[in-house]
Amino acid sequence: MPAAYAGTMPGTAPTRYVYLGPEGTFSEQALLSIPAAATAARTAARSVPEALDLVRAGEADAALVPLENSIGGQVGVTLDELAHGAPLIITRDVALPVEFVLAARAGTVVAAIGSVAAHPQASAQCRRWLRENLPDAAVVDVLSNAAAATAAADGTHAAAICAPIGAARHRLAVLADKIADHPGAMTRFALVARPAPPPPPTGDDLTSLAVYIAHDRVGALLAVLTELSVRGINLTRIESWPTGERLGRYVFFLDCTGHVAQARMGEAMQALRRICADVRFLGSYPRAVPEGGTSAPPGTSDADFADASAWLARLRAGEPT
Repeated sequence: MPAAYAGTMPGTAPTRYVYLGPEGTFSEQALLSIPAAATAARTAARSVPEALDLVRAGEADAALVPLENSIGGQVGVTLDELAHGAPLIITRDVALPVEFVLAARAGTVVAAIGSVAAHPQASAQCRRWLRENLPDAAVVDVLSNAAAATAAADGTHAAAICAPIGAARHRLAVLADKIADHPGAMTRFALVARPAPPPPPTGDDLTSLAVYIAHDRVGALLAVLTELSVRGINLTRIESWPTGERLGRYVFFLDCTGHVAQARMGEAMQALRRICADVRFLGSYPRAVPEGGTSAPPGTSDADFADASAWLARLRAGEPT
C-alpha cells in the first residue's frame, strides 16, 4: 500500500503551499505525497483558519488541511471555514494512512521507558498497545505529534508516539512501528485554493457541496437526496454541521460521485439551487483513492441528457418526434 493516495491536479501546480503545522506531522507527510509540493515552497501554519486565510489573502497558492479521520470523524474547524468563510474550492484530496510509531533516542530500551510524550489523540489511538507494552510508563500530553518527537529528542521524555516523518526529522530510533489500535485508520486531507475553474473530469471524480436546507419545508433533506438519487448520483459522505444561527440549524456537507462538468451533476446542482436555502460549491476533483471510474446508471449519461434536451426542443418547436 502506498504511503498516501492523492488525486491529480492538471494544469499549473501551485508554487507556494501552506499546511497545518508544525513540521514533522501527518499534515506535512500528506503534503509531501503531492509531487509538485515536494519541490515547492512550504509553510507551516498554526491553525486551519490561519492556513486558509493565507490562501484567501494571496500569500499562498494552496493549503492542505485535514478534512476527516476514519476514527475521529469530521474535522469541525475545516468544515466551519469552508461553509462560512470567504469562498475556497477543493482541488484535490489526499488520503493518508495514520501509522504511529514509538520513537526514542538511539540506545533506548523499551523496558526502561518511564515517560512517553504524545498528543492526546495519538495516545487515544494507541491505548491498547501502550497498556500491553508500556503499562507502567507515564503518558504525557503535548500539543502535537511534532512536539512529542521534539520532547523525545531533547530528553524531556524517554520516548514519543509520533508520525514516521517526525521520528526521521529528529533522527530518532523507531522502537516499534504501526502501534495504532486500528491499523486501517486513514486521515483525509483537502488541498484548497482560491475559486477557479475546477480540473477537468477524469471519470472518477468527487464533487463537494455545502447545502443549507430550507428549514420551513417538510422533508427538505429528503428532497435534496432525491434530486441526487434520480440522476444516478451516489453520496460517499454526508455530514451535518451547525450553522451557528440557533439550535437545530445545520449545513450538510455532501461528497457526490461525479463532476460539475457532467450533465447529471449540473442538473442536480441546479435543482438543489432551486429547493435549498443556499448551496455552496466546494469543488470537483479526482477521487483520492481511485475506484476505477463511476459509470452512469441508464438514462443519466451526458448523451442521455443531450438526447432528452433535443427531444424537448423539438416538441416545443412543434416538430414531429
